[in-house]
Amino acid sequence: MNNPLLLPVIMAGGSGTRLWPLSRELFPKQFLALDGQQSMLQATIARLDGLTGTQPLVICNEAHRFLVAEQLRQVAALARNILLEPAGRNTAPAIALAALHATAAGADPLLLVLAADHVIQDTPAFQAAVRTALPLAEAGSLVTFGIVARQPETGYGYIKRGAAVAAGAWAVERFVEKPAFEVAQAYVASGDYDWNSGMFLFKASRYLQELERHRPDILAACRAAMAQPQPDLDFVRVDAAAFRACPDESIDYAVMEPTDAAVVVPMDAGWSDVGAFAALWEVLPRDDDGNVHRGDVLAHDSHNNLVFAENALVATVGLNDHVVVQTKDAVMVAPRERASEVKQIVAQLKASGRNEHQIHREVYRPWGHYDSIDSGPRYQVKRITVKPGQKLSVQMHHHRAEHWIVVSGTARVTLEGQDHLLTENQSIYLPVGAVHALENPGKIPLELIEVQVGSYLGEDDIVRLEDRYGRA
Repeated sequence: MNNPLLLPVIMAGGSGTRLWPLSRELFPKQFLALDGQQSMLQATIARLDGLTGTQPLVICNEAHRFLVAEQLRQVAALARNILLEPAGRNTAPAIALAALHATAAGADPLLLVLAADHVIQDTPAFQAAVRTALPLAEAGSLVTFGIVARQPETGYGYIKRGAAVAAGAWAVERFVEKPAFEVAQAYVASGDYDWNSGMFLFKASRYLQELERHRPDILAACRAAMAQPQPDLDFVRVDAAAFRACPDESIDYAVMEPTDAAVVVPMDAGWSDVGAFAALWEVLPRDDDGNVHRGDVLAHDSHNNLVFAENALVATVGLNDHVVVQTKDAVMVAPRERASEVKQIVAQLKASGRNEHQIHREVYRPWGHYDSIDSGPRYQVKRITVKPGQKLSVQMHHHRAEHWIVVSGTARVTLEGQDHLLTENQSIYLPVGAVHALENPGKIPLELIEVQVGSYLGEDDIVRLEDRYGRA
């Protein structure tokens, strides 16, 4: 049964690179369709079906806003419900923004706080745990969901159960940092410890009360940031300067550890935070040889591998217990149990001034996306896709000229105040310094090839004069 007073709050910030090159800073794992169907964000929304009739409130950072909006639109969950963080300040301030936003009009919903980048394989078990927690949260408890520990793990924090407070719920005796392996073994053997999932349920007002009690400095900064929220298309913006002044703190340290109202509800739902490729191999379906294949993959005498092929054939011969990831601009190969060391590659990319840790070759924009097909000294070639009814900004460039060739669909090009309607196999030239805009007036996606020529081809040579997405 739907609970209209239950507001899901989905934390979609973060820019982890532990799944590089699939995941990048501007396209982190919560936006990846790891099962080939829905993204992790979309799957998080889908598993709420039947729990609440309220669209979720999604919290993300500025750089990901249009990506979040597009993914919500695809699953009919876009309802001006994206709250933008001006800067990353960890979970305690982010949830405070959500609670203040939820109570601004006098309501006091239960907040179901979820991460957008978790895998949960058993949706009924997930929903059953939430329903167990509902009356406890309504009565004023701050509920955290503990994952039933099946084996010792040193990569997770733990929650020790105290006295039982209701059927399927215990008071939290204490939170424990990530333990050594022998300690984790003892925790699991005792049956008194669950993994700390980072999922919560509580009344918005109760969270704010406990935050004021234990970290009034965080609450004061968040109240200042939310004093005059600004609607912007599908987004809600807060005062950036006030929020940047907020301390950086997790909800565990700020509220859940010091409060005397913490309750843990165990959840056994096939949960994983997919923190590394080894964890991804564990949760995805495997074939008879233990392989997980995505894309165009051929294998001979190969076992227990995780192979992603984005746009090329990947073949393995006699390969065992490895991860192979092929994207349009990178290939990563590692033994499965050492794949988490990819963070060292990301560090090298940053240190050398490269950008493969930040962006994919394919980049998403509010109007569609582009794929950088080829580049060299003084030239760059892109394939641009513009969604029906969408328009790029009115802009100009100081250092490059552009040639546009329409592949399919219809383009309305405004060049120095004059409109030109182009269809398949027609082209237009845009000189250096010319003011121009591109729009898709049709009903199908517009696809065109853009050839840039000039002395400097960086994205920061875009001077936006008008923009319907607020980027001018």
